[in-house]
Amino acid sequence: MRAAEQAAMAAGTSEWELMRRAGEGAAQWVMRVAAGRSVTVLCGPGNNGGDGYVIAHALRRKGYDVQVVAPVEPKSETALHARAQFSGEVASDNWLRNPVIVDCLFGYGLDREVGGAFAKLLETLSTSNCYKIAIDVPSAVHSDSGEVLGPFVQYDLTLALGAWKRAHFLMPAMGSMGARRLVRIGLELADMPACLSARPHFSAPDPDAHKYRRGLLAIVAGAMPGAPLLAAEGAMRAGAGYVKLLSEHSHPDAPAELVIEQGRFAERIADDRISAFLVGPGLGRDDSARDRLERVLARKVPTVLDADALHLIDQTMLDRADPAKLCVTPHEGELAQLCATFGIGAEQKLERTRALHEATGLTVLAKGPDTVLQSDVMTSFFPLGSSWLSTAGTGDVLAGIAASRLATHGDPARSCDEAVWLHHEAARLASPAFSAGDLARAVKPAMAAFL
Repeated sequence: MRAAEQAAMAAGTSEWELMRRAGEGAAQWVMRVAAGRSVTVLCGPGNNGGDGYVIAHALRRKGYDVQVVAPVEPKSETALHARAQFSGEVASDNWLRNPVIVDCLFGYGLDREVGGAFAKLLETLSTSNCYKIAIDVPSAVHSDSGEVLGPFVQYDLTLALGAWKRAHFLMPAMGSMGARRLVRIGLELADMPACLSARPHFSAPDPDAHKYRRGLLAIVAGAMPGAPLLAAEGAMRAGAGYVKLLSEHSHPDAPAELVIEQGRFAERIADDRISAFLVGPGLGRDDSARDRLERVLARKVPTVLDADALHLIDQTMLDRADPAKLCVTPHEGELAQLCATFGIGAEQKLERTRALHEATGLTVLAKGPDTVLQSDVMTSFFPLGSSWLSTAGTGDVLAGIAASRLATHGDPARSCDEAVWLHHEAARLASPAFSAGDLARAVKPAMAAFL
């Protein structure tokens, strides 16, 4: 963001012009939700406070009753100019009684705890019965990590200025932002190392397609039969032409269209028609499970590793595999285990995900409410999915979807990206309080949303 702003100013756009665009663009959103109601704007000492004065000035011009609260005077030259444009009264303290409050105390770049009069204002805001709008990022939020650095406020709307920041898609900050909207201010944001994942588009199979050309996925079962069956249910509906379950269990409840193969494992996985593997759900962690994982990795076929496989994999196995063809789908605990295995000391989710990829070459889909995908190409963030996904088995379904997409085209990063979108859409269609089985069955209608 700083680089984009500097480039714009080097090309002749003044900092004041950028602030004016940001403030007036944000003011349009504020007017939409205020709908004529009185507004209080909280202004800090920096350029985020300057944005606030521009917002207040724009609202005042449109006839709104606007009050500005600023505990201290602006400190930057551009913010002082914005303050001079606002002709209304500025108070140093207020009970925040207006029905709409706009928080412009601090924007991106905050790296220390918020205290003093600013903390008191945020504490008051957090308990106020009003519509709360955060400008750029909520005050008391670290814009790169999502860490909360002061009183926690639950906002109704957050308006990102110029570009999304990492905190817009990372917990815990992500959960406090309400609806999020982007206010564009004409910045060039090329060659970014991170992005918000774009909604995918799927195509129907080619006219001459057959089940093997569409992709044969082999799911490796193990000690527990339920998890791989859930993964298979999701995979069968996510595009692969053929899904088979390699299992020594009986599965009387398995759908008729799922092929279940038993017998010598080495022979089962030697089929050259297999496009992708899924290993981990229900695998177990004993010597037999380890042996199965080692044999699959040695095939050097595109593979999704999940659940128990993430506790078993080590550097020796990885040395015999092709990491560029592998993707891992850890939740928070499994990500911590992988970091311990590969000697990664980072503590925050984003840094752990990036470091794990750099150390191993694996494509990493760190799942959760703030899902992060790290590949050779990009760090990708995702819109917030349904909180109803917080139930047992939904991760197995996600792994099955990712493996199905991997069998279809062989690209680990693309398969993970597509899987997250399908997973979220299936959750939306499954309605509240769904089970993992309900979610797997909803993958089929979810596919239709991306055709």
